This record gives sequence, C-alpha cells and structure tokens, in this order.
Amino acid sequence: MEKPDIGDVLIARRRIQPYIRRTPMHTYPAINELIGAEVYVKHENYQPTGAFKVRGGINLISQLDDKEKSNGVISASTGNHGQSVAFAAQLFGVKARIVVPEAANPGKVAAMRGMGAEVIFHGERFDDARLHCETLAAEHGYRYVHSGNEPMLIAGVATEALEMLEDEPALDVIIVPVGGGSGAAGVCISANAINPKIRVIGVQSEAAPAAYESWRAKRLVERPDTTFAEGLATGTAFALPQEILWERLKEFV
Repeated sequence: MEKPDIGDVLIARRRIQPYIRRTPMHTYPAINELIGAEVYVKHENYQPTGAFKVRGGINLISQLDDKEKSNGVISASTGNHGQSVAFAAQLFGVKARIVVPEAANPGKVAAMRGMGAEVIFHGERFDDARLHCETLAAEHGYRYVHSGNEPMLIAGVATEALEMLEDEPALDVIIVPVGGGSGAAGVCISANAINPKIRVIGVQSEAAPAAYESWRAKRLVERPDTTFAEGLATGTAFALPQEILWERLKEFV
C-alpha cells in the first residue's frame, strides 16, 4: 500500500464533489468561553451518512474496476464506515455487504439496509465482525474494503481538512477523534502539506486504546475494546493509518 499524498487528496476532492456537499464549520461562544480559545467545529454530521467517512467511500468505490464492481464489495463496520460503503455502492450500482457486530447501532443498520446493502451480523465486537468479513471475502471473491488500510479511502477523508483550512487558514491546532485512524491520517496529510506548523492531535477512548498504544510503541498492537462509542470501537490498530500517524501526528491523547 502506497501512502497517499496531497496530490491524491486533490484528485479525491474532484471525484467526490458531484456527490456530496461541502460541510460547514461553525464557532460557538459558549465553547470558546469554556475552553479559552477560538474553537471551530467541522460539521461532518451534515453528510448524507452523518459522518466524514462517506468522503473515502465515494473516492474508493468510484474507482473499482469492472470485475470488482461485478463481484460486489464487502466490509466490516460498527456503522459509519458501513454506511459510507453502502452509500457509495448504491451511487455506482455495486452490491454491498456489511458485516456488523450483533449489537450494532440499529439506526445505522437500518440506514445501511435503506441504502441497499446486505447486513450480516457476526460476533460481539468489531474485530469479530472484521475477521468474519475477511473470511467471506476470500470465499466468495468480494472486493474487501478495509476500514483503514485503503489509500483511496484515506485520500477521500483527507478532503475534510482541505475545507477546514480554506475556511479558516489560521488554524493552529486540529483535534481529531480516532478509532482506526483513517480520519486522523487524512487530516495529517492535508494539514502537513498546507501548513506544517499546525499541531494535529489525535484523541482516542481509554476503553479502546489500540491505535494510541500502537502510535506510542511504533508497532501494531491489540487492546481490549469496551467503549460504548461505536464510531471509535476497535481493538486492533491498522497498518496504513499508523504508518502515516507515526510520521506526521504531533500528539495523541
């Protein structure tokens, strides 16, 4: 896997522009007063799937070859990545299958089904679903869309930071929540290319710290995943996002 660069991000933005709108970034007086700084919130909840990941899904699915489109795609998700793949697959006429944990968010499951995806339940945690997904992909020849180890996915989600810096070029710090790390990796690529002085800070739940511990150790580790925040729930670090974070991420909390 080649790490994407700012050129890949600019190409991704051109690809995804026809399908999603630019999201707003707002500042709120109460938050500014609480934190003691001028703070902006990038509202990726305005995306059609409610999360930033749809940027990567569209960039990747739009570039599948004819065989991959014919075979269909499969992915594992706690919800947001699955919605991204389902939304993009529906756009481009590709059959999508999403493997989710047994207790997956029912609203997100309904959304994926509403976008035409087949939802397959397996296991208690995300990593149980991921391993089952990989088995199904190998057995049936589906195009496996990993939630982190996909250069075009990371290039797509990196377009979020391009918009942020166009709207507020003087940003000093960008704070990014981390599950598998694709979003943080994308922000690092864009921010470092535009202004290397920007501090990108990743934040992960103490109840699912695999990416944080991997970043500290500079090797991939597994850790218990007990967080209730399903968008951040993973017990395994992913190789491609970690390689980017090891090189570019200034701080991880």
